[in-house]
Amino acid sequence: MVKLHRTLLATSPAGERSVIDTPFGFQANADDLTDKISEYFAQSVGTPVTPARWRRREDQVSSRERTLAQLARSGWVFSGPGSPSYALRQWTDSPVPRTLASVIDSGGTVVFGSAAAVTTGSHSLPVYEIYKVGDDPYWDTGLDLLSSVADITAAVIPHFDNREGGRHDTRFCYVGESRLHQLEAMLPDEVGIVGIDEHTAIVIDSSIVEVHGSGTMTVRYRGREQIVQAGESMAVDQLREWVSGAGTSASRISSTVAAPIDELPSGASDVTSLRTAAERSKVAFDAARQTNDIDLALEACLDLENTIHAWGADTLQGEDMDIARATLRAMIVDLASMAEAPRVSPRELLDPIVSVVLEARTQARANKDFAMSDLLRDGLLTAGIEVRDTPEGTRWELTER
Repeated sequence: MVKLHRTLLATSPAGERSVIDTPFGFQANADDLTDKISEYFAQSVGTPVTPARWRRREDQVSSRERTLAQLARSGWVFSGPGSPSYALRQWTDSPVPRTLASVIDSGGTVVFGSAAAVTTGSHSLPVYEIYKVGDDPYWDTGLDLLSSVADITAAVIPHFDNREGGRHDTRFCYVGESRLHQLEAMLPDEVGIVGIDEHTAIVIDSSIVEVHGSGTMTVRYRGREQIVQAGESMAVDQLREWVSGAGTSASRISSTVAAPIDELPSGASDVTSLRTAAERSKVAFDAARQTNDIDLALEACLDLENTIHAWGADTLQGEDMDIARATLRAMIVDLASMAEAPRVSPRELLDPIVSVVLEARTQARANKDFAMSDLLRDGLLTAGIEVRDTPEGTRWELTER
């Protein structure tokens, strides 16, 4: 979403660019996540941001007041991943929702993604409690920001098209279809659902709603769905009708193109998830292995490495990043096995391959992507190749196997 972030930042009024840490404030690595988000906006988007700390409503009064003052003078505010229910416990009946609404009222921009997005509706999905803890489906009371700024009464569900569960249904922000039906039945008659696919955003500006990214917006009311594609827009009045069950005609979708339409990160091709990218690279690798084509196998490894790096700027990876890295590690091990031949020395065979992997590792270290650097080093070690960083440069040796 880099292009869209740049556009929203460039068109927001002057003032602080603030990132609220509340949704993940309970996590032991909250400081690291704050640094990662700040680095993303500074390096990938090109705009430095200022963290706004509001991790617990019981924090010192002076800390809370500083944060409220910072938000009040902000022209752009962002909040993202974490736990929706935790964020609500810290924000509800506090001055935060009112301050955020005032940012919008004064012409500023509030960008809420993932867990933070869940809190914006009249009803909020307690994802962790249902998906991880096993609670029966229920709704939390949301901040209802959509209603206060656009008179839209709805539940907001991001990650609407999530497929991380494979054969297990994790659509609709991990709750699956059967539980979504139960949740819908609990909503008041006038309340519907706004579903937003992954790597997709809706922008509500004045009287228009635009859809950006690589997926769709789904307006759902008691099992009936209206889908708005990326690049399309619609009137706020129309969205208001749909979520209340009044609008039912798909032909009422506006054909106006929303601009700019974002592209997937470089190296991600047309994939909609990192897991899909890993699967495609593995298929290409296996085909090359069948013909013992080391060049094509190496190309598949590098393609997956580039894809992982491209998606690495995302602030919410789920399980896809771990799966992609495990796939790459296995591919590196198999690549080393392909190079084994008795006619030439193992080092002579492996040197071109190892050199490429070491070059990728050097680039990862330069980009401070130490997780990728460690992945490449460990993959080589698993294949029997030990990497040593010396004052004279990186050296590698074959280990006893």
